Amino acid sequence: MTTPLFLLRCVQLGLSMADLELLSIGLINDMYAESMNDSCTYAVLGTQEDMDQF
Repeated sequence: MTTPLFLLRCVQLGLSMADLELLSIGLINDMYAESMNDSCTYAVLGTQEDMDQF
């Protein structure tokens, strides 16, 4: 990953320069990956009963 790509991801997540002092590169990458999952639709969503059985 290049520095410009890293900074672009930070901007896409809405992070400020002050936020970067508190977060690691790995955490920011994880946050970006999870943000890409927000637009996914799932055929079946688990319920509380499913979690209880788990």
